[in-house]
Amino acid sequence: MKYTIFDFKRIAKVMKKLLFCFLLIFFLVGCNATKHIAEGAHLLEQNYIYVDSIRDKSAALEKYVLQKPNPKPIGLFFHNLGNHENPKTPLEWGLKNPKKYKFIKFIFSEKQSIAYANAFIKANKWLLSYDMPVVISDNKVKRTSDNLWSYYKTQGYFESKVSSKVTLDSIHKKASVAYYIEKGSPTLLDTIQIKIASPVLETIYKDTGTQSLLMKGDRFKDVTFRKEANTLIKLFRNNGIFHFSEAAIGFYVDSTRTDYKTNVELLIAKDRFEEVGGNYTKKPYKVQKITEINVITDYTYTQKAAAYKEKTRYQGINFLAYNKLKYNPKYLAQSIFFNVGDIYKDTLRNLTRNYLKSLKNFKSTNITFTPVKDSDDELRMDLFLAPNEKYTLGFETELTHSNIRNIGSSAKFSLTDRNAFRGAELLKFSFLGSYFNANTGPGWEIGADASLEIPRLVAPFGLSKLVPKRMSPRTLFSLGSSFQKNIGLDRQTFTFLSDYRWQYNRKKTIQLELFNTQYIQNLNTNRFFDIYASEFRNLNSVAETYDIANNTSFYPLSTNLETQTATSVRFIDAVARNRDFKSSNSRDYNTVLNIQNRYNIVTSDFLIPTLAFAYTYNSQVNFKDNNFSFFKARISNSGNFLGFLSDTYNENGKKTLFRIPLAQYFKTDIEYKQFWDIGANAVFGIRSFLGAIITYDNSSIPFTRSYFAGGSNDIRAWQTYGLGPGSRNSGLEYNVGSFKFLTSAEYRFDLIGSLKGAFFMDAGNIWDISGSQFVEEDAKFSGLSSLKEIAIGSGFGLRYDLSFFVLRFDIGFKTYEPYLSGGKWFKNYNFASAVPNIGINYPF
Repeated sequence: MKYTIFDFKRIAKVMKKLLFCFLLIFFLVGCNATKHIAEGAHLLEQNYIYVDSIRDKSAALEKYVLQKPNPKPIGLFFHNLGNHENPKTPLEWGLKNPKKYKFIKFIFSEKQSIAYANAFIKANKWLLSYDMPVVISDNKVKRTSDNLWSYYKTQGYFESKVSSKVTLDSIHKKASVAYYIEKGSPTLLDTIQIKIASPVLETIYKDTGTQSLLMKGDRFKDVTFRKEANTLIKLFRNNGIFHFSEAAIGFYVDSTRTDYKTNVELLIAKDRFEEVGGNYTKKPYKVQKITEINVITDYTYTQKAAAYKEKTRYQGINFLAYNKLKYNPKYLAQSIFFNVGDIYKDTLRNLTRNYLKSLKNFKSTNITFTPVKDSDDELRMDLFLAPNEKYTLGFETELTHSNIRNIGSSAKFSLTDRNAFRGAELLKFSFLGSYFNANTGPGWEIGADASLEIPRLVAPFGLSKLVPKRMSPRTLFSLGSSFQKNIGLDRQTFTFLSDYRWQYNRKKTIQLELFNTQYIQNLNTNRFFDIYASEFRNLNSVAETYDIANNTSFYPLSTNLETQTATSVRFIDAVARNRDFKSSNSRDYNTVLNIQNRYNIVTSDFLIPTLAFAYTYNSQVNFKDNNFSFFKARISNSGNFLGFLSDTYNENGKKTLFRIPLAQYFKTDIEYKQFWDIGANAVFGIRSFLGAIITYDNSSIPFTRSYFAGGSNDIRAWQTYGLGPGSRNSGLEYNVGSFKFLTSAEYRFDLIGSLKGAFFMDAGNIWDISGSQFVEEDAKFSGLSSLKEIAIGSGFGLRYDLSFFVLRFDIGFKTYEPYLSGGKWFKNYNFASAVPNIGINYPF
């Protein structure tokens, strides 16, 4: 059956069917929701919270509600398909289903009957593992009211009142609960007195100029008192008071006043209590210093009582080992932020722990501080380091898809050597292999690289001292090569990289790339017009016109693989020199020159020496944090100092070094991401990207450094390299540009178990800003007017969370196509034109 590209009647029928299916599902869910609800019980359908008669929908109060409606109706639907009364063992199942059990046993065996019964038992357990119906509990309603009352008391509303009302629908066994909160007048802080009984603590408090968070006139808030206590704990523990704790702090609030004001006294005890032999004795607070530091470099629980076989001392630190001391004390000492004689500080303890963790050499790091015998102001610091395995193997795999490469897979195998040179270095050898079904047949790629990560800055002239060790500086050296066969032009690459990175603070990272040099060599340029068949078709169509106009015999151009490129290049040269053809057939003439330009760029070898600076801001606390922002800006330059070493140019006017064209450009990439946790395990995220490349000295942009649009991590309604530039729809196997804008929005939510869903929208495009005469006008970026050429794709996806990675399937629909004439919206919004995407992990 054949349809037109955009058939409104057909779409209407499809939409009606989809709507019917959704309504049927919701009807089944609704009818089935109370299947297992007992008589007299009711399924919680909705909670309502009213604060001073105004409904409050904020998430701030939701956490105090003990019962919430089932978050996933489909989960409840599956749960209700199960039966709590079903048999729990094969024997019980056989007694309840004797005919089926005996039939399977007769046809097969007793073992198969048991397996058959277990299959039904496991299926029932699987259904019952989903959300149980949330049944209204009067006790939990009352406890929720108490929770809300307690919460508003912590906010200074001491006379607040909370009531609840349960509305029952006995016919459908459903109910809703409304909570009514009357806050009353808030209590304000009035006179605030701070009394510190310990002379040592009082001196620290005054000398540091600490300001209290408790301010006269502020509303009483329990959280402010907790913050005040935490501030004091940090203050004293970072000034040598190791034993200071929250138990020493007391807040006394005057509750006798009736004018909605209260006086506050903050008291800090004079002495601390220390347990000795089951008895507690008072001891005054003293500033404590570290007088001994011991580092056990190969700690294991089973050896903790054994004698140390090797000991050495460096800069006052004792390095100990049960077996052989495998770490160089000079470098391991740099991981410790205490020196003998320093006063104790929590911040230095945390820096030491985080730094040791960042080395990726130890599976656990335990730091203890013990008072030195017969001294109240001396501490012994012990670091127990449990090393990771010296050698570990890694394996990664990926699925890829693009205009040039059809579906393919790749795998990366790596071997990591920890503490390679006794300085906690990471030496890594990686081997890459991939297989693709390219347009011209099967293709493969192999590669290998070696990298050395050093946990400090390796730089001459003392430059390493510019970055303090608290920023966890890293130096990475990498050397690698790869080789392709029947993929593009059988490209071979050689890469050398030196990368410096440091953590400015918890959220900010600085990266500096020096001597990042890549050499790209195309080994089979004679296959250009075979691989990029669209270029050949365009060229061949011009050859027909050219033959008619000039009485030559170029058309048809040779399709023989051995002569195709050679004859095509000769034809290009002939057209380029023919001024008459330029004047009479300017459009075809420009087409040929455009093909010539792309041919020169793609087939050219390139030397790309890059210097780059990158700044990254990431507020994400851990991988479970779904409320965070991310920003990265990277500025790079290719050509830099190597450009001064040569003054030679090739026949195309490009600067060369060792007869290799030198890539010379400035490139800037800016990316921003923001995520919001919107409750019920749902996340909404946005991502924006802006990038530009500007060349100089008549250089071209290497194909591998150009921008492209489309793909599983880009605009998912188009294949990789399939979109742009601008409003062009060239039909070429690859489309690249020197300017790119991309933005995406995605709503992620849970479906069933580890299966998650997503709705997304992507928008963006690429353009050319090089000013080249070979670029068509509709591919150039011409200011704000080019924004109408932004393409839009939308779609939905499924993701399966395997813990160590997420397997992703997205399908993108072309929503707005800027290259179409006439209607651009929803012209090809159908499954026939949709683009499926298979990926690993989230797109952004």
